Amino acid sequence: MRIILSGGGTGGHIFPALAIADEVKKRFTSAEILFVGAEGKMEMQRVPQAGYPIVGLPIRGLQRKLSLSTLAFPFRVAYSLWKAYKILKEFRPDMVIGTGGYASAPTLKAAQWLGIPYFIQEQNSYAGITNKWVARGAQGLFVAYAHMERYFPHTPLYLTGNPIRKDLVELTDKAPQAFASLGLDPQVFTLLVIGGSLGARKINELVKTHLPLFQEKKVQVLWQCGAYYYPEYRSYESDTVRVVPFVEDMKAAYSVADVIISRAGASSVSELAVVGKPVIFVPSPNVAEDHQTKNAQAIADLKAALLLKETAIAMDFAPMFASLLEDASLRQTLSQNFKQLARPRATEEIVDLMIKS
Repeated sequence: MRIILSGGGTGGHIFPALAIADEVKKRFTSAEILFVGAEGKMEMQRVPQAGYPIVGLPIRGLQRKLSLSTLAFPFRVAYSLWKAYKILKEFRPDMVIGTGGYASAPTLKAAQWLGIPYFIQEQNSYAGITNKWVARGAQGLFVAYAHMERYFPHTPLYLTGNPIRKDLVELTDKAPQAFASLGLDPQVFTLLVIGGSLGARKINELVKTHLPLFQEKKVQVLWQCGAYYYPEYRSYESDTVRVVPFVEDMKAAYSVADVIISRAGASSVSELAVVGKPVIFVPSPNVAEDHQTKNAQAIADLKAALLLKETAIAMDFAPMFASLLEDASLRQTLSQNFKQLARPRATEEIVDLMIKS
């Protein structure tokens, strides 16, 4: 079996692709897997770290303001399509899977031209331009939300949920080795802050502003600020505050957490449901159709998480966090309700359907 996976730009596209690759390898140890990513994006480091080969395309996003990059965009697209076509011709995959991101579009379009079976994994409740462009002709489209036929009326849809990292399904709460590996005290209430794989300034500023509150309440913080922001925030490291650009061992991070602050991207939501810890979602308002807020609101309505809008951080965060800190029954209720929304077998279901198609 020979498979090409393409997706990247953010962890929300990379980690589902890696989860699918791991499940394929688990079932078919001799399978040959190749990733196709975008040059200069985080997948070019993360995928080799996970043990898989990757090749890059020169594709970039379209900038809204006029610049040399904007003028070069059509040429980058054309060259990326040609390069993706060449990669598929040489590798001869049995199937191609796209999980979103810049590189996914030319790779799936090349598969379409060559008549190679291809699948799409759409994480969000709002379909992106890339996936809508290549959906017609796909063997199947794996979604995490109902009613996606409004975006994909001509493609077979399968409601599977989003793939998650396999190790999170067997998470051990408060594992001593997790505290040791992260340099944290197992006797202290722990706040985990994850602003997405690239970091988020609003969340970073939230943490910075409330460091005196955390100190007063005797809370230790594991703060993933993002590689771009790390030089700015690394100076806030202390005995009770761990500042890291990226958390390499998310299983350990989730294990130690009592409360989590997170963006509300689709992949993050799927992972956090399986983890089942109390979460304060701070959705990014700068995404298509404000879908992160819709994700978070749907969960908050089920009393499975708390929703904090960026515009309300200054007024609402301190009392919201205090209520979680002081009310163990509230934390337990949120955890139990969130766990009920989890789809821990999403990856297995996706690979099952790929094999059967």
